[in-house]
Order: sequence, then C-alpha cells, then structure tokens
Amino acid sequence: MSIEVLKKLGKKLINDIQKNENPSLDVPIRTLSNITYDPKTKLIKLGNKTAKRYLFNVAHIKKFVQTIETAAISKELIEVNKHLNLREVYYKMRRTIPDTNINIVDEQEETNKAIEDLELITGLSREQLHFNADRNGFAAGNIIIKDRGHIIDWSKMGSGGWAIPSNVEEIEFKKVDAKFIIYIEKAATWERLNEDRVWEKLNCVIICSKGQATRGIRRLLQRLNLEHNLPVYVLVDLDPWGIYIYSVLKFGSISLAHISESLTIPGAKYLGLTPDDVEKYGLKRHIEKYKDVDLKRLEEVSNYEWFKHDKRWQLFFSKMRELKGKVEIAALTERGISFISDSYLVEKIKNKDWIE
Repeated sequence: MSIEVLKKLGKKLINDIQKNENPSLDVPIRTLSNITYDPKTKLIKLGNKTAKRYLFNVAHIKKFVQTIETAAISKELIEVNKHLNLREVYYKMRRTIPDTNINIVDEQEETNKAIEDLELITGLSREQLHFNADRNGFAAGNIIIKDRGHIIDWSKMGSGGWAIPSNVEEIEFKKVDAKFIIYIEKAATWERLNEDRVWEKLNCVIICSKGQATRGIRRLLQRLNLEHNLPVYVLVDLDPWGIYIYSVLKFGSISLAHISESLTIPGAKYLGLTPDDVEKYGLKRHIEKYKDVDLKRLEEVSNYEWFKHDKRWQLFFSKMRELKGKVEIAALTERGISFISDSYLVEKIKNKDWIE
C-alpha cells in the first residue's frame, strides 16, 4: 500500500510536467490556525487547510526537492524491506546538486521536516515510510512479545529493561499479565521503580522515556491500552513541562495532529506530583523558583482548549502559581529511598488520587 501511494505521488508530478504545468505539492498546514480540538473524542485534529509548494519557485524549490528526495529514499527502502534511522537519512541526502555548490540538505532538521511533510502529503506514518528514530525508552513488566521472530520477556530484562524501538507496529503481544501501565517522565525514576520491582508488586507495566514520549512509546502505550485494556497513569514532575507531557499523551500535539488517532490515549490519568502532595509530603523546601520560560509555558498550557474549561485543572494551575516554583518527583526520595515505590504510588492508586 505504501509503495502505491508514493508511486501515485510520482505519477502526479510527471503528469504536471507532461501538461507543461509547474509541478506542485499540496502540503497540509501545521499551525495552530489549522488545528481543532474535538471534545467528544478528546483529540487534537489537523484541519483541511493546505499550501501549494511549487518546483519552479525560488521560495519553494529547496523544500520541494528535499521532499521528493525523501520520497525516493522511502520507495527504495520499501522495495528492499529495509529501514533507515533519521540520522542515516540525513547522510544519504546530504550531497551537492550536480553543477552547483548547493547541498540538498545542510542540517538534519531539514531531513526531519521533509519526512514530516511527506507524512502529511501521503497520509503515511514515518514508520510506514520505513524511517525510524532512535530508541529512547525502556519497559519492564509481565509481558511477553514476539519481535522479528524473537520471543522477549519484559520481566527478564535485568536492570536495563526492554529498549523500545521507534516502530512497534510489527510487535506481537504473546502474553500480557498486568492491570495497568505507569508511564514515567524520568529515566532515573524508572530505574528506581524497576530496582524495587514495582511492576511485580503492583502487577503493572512501567515504561519511560527521557522527557517527552517518542512516537514509538506513545504508540506502544496506545496499543496496550486499546488491545489489552490497560489503563495508563502518567507519573511526571510538578511543573508546566510535566503537564505538557501528560497533555500530549492524552490529547495529542499540534506537530503530530495528523496522526493523533494512532498515538493518543484519551483515558490517560495524571498520577504525577500535585500542589497538595507538596504540602502532604513536606516537599516545600524542594521548590525550585520558576524561570520566565516556565511561567510562559504554564500560561500556554493552562489556556489550552481542553484545560481552560475544566474547573479541576484550573484549580490545579492556580495552586501551581501560588507555589511560585516547580518540584521534581525525585524529591520524594527525602521520605525514603523507596518511598515512591512502597507508599506514594500504592496510596495514590488505591485512593484513585489522580486527575483526568
């Protein structure tokens, strides 16, 4: 299917040339003006606005060539059933156009954006186009999978856990023996929970990324949520960036609004630190004063369409402003090395002390 979509794109451009027309691409616009929020599905969606990109236009030509070059590489990869990492794509594209001193790309950010544009134009995901990002997360729990013919048991991965790949579409779940998932923002917190074998004590799955969840992790979370009915709890720091991480997992993001349906978890629950936790667990001395960039992000997040009409969340944001600073989940270590594993998470889940 993917190869046919790319061929159709190529035929369209050839047809433009044969008709003596300026070859063009219709690229969906990825800005806030073309984003909508559907309160029924709780998803951020991309609108129908597009922009024309022409080959024979000084302002468009470089991006046009980059996009078509990306499509050619994707077609080659699909035909030989191989994949390239985003960095490898950059080096494959980084060459000089014949008879000029102009490179097709000068920086990896250009290839990354070209791939994103190709996704928008074709309606295919990066993974379907055979492009992969770096692994950037770990998982542990009573789950057995089949990945490229290999049987992998997440409960027997030692201290490192199973490294989550960029593309999780081909993974087959052979056994899922868990009640829920805890997604963790910080790798250090994941390591604490893994060493304490929280996944065994609470019969859950623990998954982390280093900051914002990658596409592969978001898709993995969604698959476990939809295919195996595992609730997803999001454990993050008490700061605007932690709330944003939760927001992206639950509602989607502007940059990936075109694939929201394959990444988001509308039922995700916020299990991270709260302003009330700071008082309850005596963490006030660990408050780090907000920087201007933190305050700006707090105002942006609190005014998101999906938050600004929710009284519980608006009270939460108001209390965050009153704290005048942020608190990391790691501050709970003051209460004991394994306090987060033995008490904090147990109490929060037992008392249903989360926010949706």
